[in-house]
Amino acid sequence: MKHMALPLLMALLTACAGSLFKNKAAPPTMYLLSATPKSSAADSAKAAAPPMDVAILKLRVRAGLDTDRIAALYPDRHMDFFAGVRWSGPLDEVLQDLAVQEFHSNPGLSNVSADASVFASTYWLEIEVADFQAEYAAGGSAPTVHVHLLARVGSSAGRHVLGRFEPDIHEAAADNRMTAIVDAYNRAADKALGEIALGTAQTLSVK
Repeated sequence: MKHMALPLLMALLTACAGSLFKNKAAPPTMYLLSATPKSSAADSAKAAAPPMDVAILKLRVRAGLDTDRIAALYPDRHMDFFAGVRWSGPLDEVLQDLAVQEFHSNPGLSNVSADASVFASTYWLEIEVADFQAEYAAGGSAPTVHVHLLARVGSSAGRHVLGRFEPDIHEAAADNRMTAIVDAYNRAADKALGEIALGTAQTLSVK
């Protein structure tokens, strides 16, 4: 009887383990933010200037937004996250990568890198993410994406702050579908980081 009980026990344990570790949920859909190609004519005046050496530091993200989940803010001020979707990585990494793309598209800022040290380059840029959520209004169907960034550019020599920028962008989603909401996120982030890149280029060009 003991010889029969052992195989039966092993079979039961295997069945239980299988049910614990089997996950039938579909993997989340991943969304990537990317910089919009800029017109070279807009930056032709700066093209002759030597590119600045700038390190974009790891972003600081407001509590609640420091995740790879996509945030939504409702009229009663409670924040939630869209189900089944994610950014392509943690928000600080996603926006740091996007900032590098934006700076590379500016002729005066082509020597830019993502780095954790303010002493890695001649100049450094710090960005704090104050808002990065889709905001729903009372009675509204589609949200408006709100991107609010606080940025400082400075010199590695003495860590002096040379300029400050605070883009505060609102972009309405065309409708309440996730693709339209992510498109509004991309437009808002692109504009905000584009403002920082332009302000940085103008600040450093006179230094």
